[in-house]
Amino acid sequence: MKNSSSTLSSRPDFRLIANIVSSGSRVLDVGCEDGSLLALLEEEKNIDGRGIEISQEGVNSSVARGLSVVQGDANTDLYDYPDNAFDYVILGQTLPAIHRPRETLFELLRIGSHAIVSIPNAGYWRHRLHLLIHGRIPINENEGTTWWSTNSIHPCTIRDFLMLCHEDGHTIENQIQLDSRGRASRFSKASAHANLFGKQAIFLLTRGPL
Repeated sequence: MKNSSSTLSSRPDFRLIANIVSSGSRVLDVGCEDGSLLALLEEEKNIDGRGIEISQEGVNSSVARGLSVVQGDANTDLYDYPDNAFDYVILGQTLPAIHRPRETLFELLRIGSHAIVSIPNAGYWRHRLHLLIHGRIPINENEGTTWWSTNSIHPCTIRDFLMLCHEDGHTIENQIQLDSRGRASRFSKASAHANLFGKQAIFLLTRGPL
């Protein structure tokens, strides 16, 4: 039995992603964890959803929800998917843990007509202040307690991500920042405010002209 949408939508980034995805679309969630976002999208948007998750525990939890999720590694297994297989490919909060993030973005936009990418913002003001005062790398509370145990091997700021998309010709159709309270607001591409005060950001991408 699936959880109710009120439970599944408790994460503000999930709710924003659900607002972006069109009803009835084909969706691949890369690094879907326990399948909560996929379940929300299936319940509220009637999507044809698929997921890929590296942890067996996450796969088991997803399958227990009745979701179509396979075990796989985003670093190596995206290449097996055919071109334009999905309307949306979602990469949620996982980009800093990807070995080759630039190549992965190209793969997301090869597989899907759109990519929805959310990132934790390494330029968030609390992170900057922590480094200034303590002289130590701030750690995401969800990832561990030490710099050497974090999954983030390529941390980036909102500005870093915008520059990468610009350099590689990816079109950003929508961009939303979330503050520490989960409050969302759209921002301009050159927003220094978002880079400083956005704790995370969500981007809707499409391929640029070839």
